[in-house]
Amino acid sequence: MAKIKLSDISTTAPKKLDKEVIKANTRELIAELDELQNLLYAQRRHSVLVVLQGMDASGKDGVVHNVLGQMNPLGVRVQPFKAPTEEEMEHDFLWRIHRHVPGKGMIHVFNRSHYEDVLVQRVHKWVDEKTIQKRMDAINDFEKLLTEHNDTHILKFYLHISPEAQAERLEERMQDPRKMWKYNANDQEEAKLWKQYRKAYEDVFEQCNNIPWTIVPADHNWYKEYIVAKTLKDTLKGLKMKYPGLKQK
Repeated sequence: MAKIKLSDISTTAPKKLDKEVIKANTRELIAELDELQNLLYAQRRHSVLVVLQGMDASGKDGVVHNVLGQMNPLGVRVQPFKAPTEEEMEHDFLWRIHRHVPGKGMIHVFNRSHYEDVLVQRVHKWVDEKTIQKRMDAINDFEKLLTEHNDTHILKFYLHISPEAQAERLEERMQDPRKMWKYNANDQEEAKLWKQYRKAYEDVFEQCNNIPWTIVPADHNWYKEYIVAKTLKDTLKGLKMKYPGLKQK
């Protein structure tokens, strides 16, 4: 596969698209997702893992709330991954991840994920390059294990936001009382490492692409949510699921 260069990919919705039409299409997709998720839960043959990655303020929480949060909570679980705890640091880096993968019939959403350990730690040089390469190999093996041994369908989304849109959203967190709880002074420092993060992400796309990434333009929330909803709908639809019949005694 050709190397992905984020600088060559737009962060905005195509100009030809009608915002209101796309938002209406997204509502239809979400209604269809509700039924498909019920099928998944009832049949219990497959599972789905949705991985959301992106820079701060790229809109991961919005996707969780506006797309995945509209389905039956019995069959959807969201797991955020923040800095590892002391206990987690005493184990291998995938230990805290594996405990949260979906069982059959479930959709699990990782708000940040196992990729943080080859992104944040690499950018800050908390581990050496040899360790990073070993971790990438381990991630590929981990994802292969899930897909081949538990029929887990993994959808990996990178929410592709521009530095300008990120700066605007970070500023909004300091001004809007409803969003102030999200504010973290460290976000501004992380934003200064934009080029380093972009390079690290591009390396991840190249080396951890056995399960391909979807690069989602994220400057416009309505388009971002449409892409995630459509990709998830197409995946579930492709499973050709049916409701189980009555159980025989």
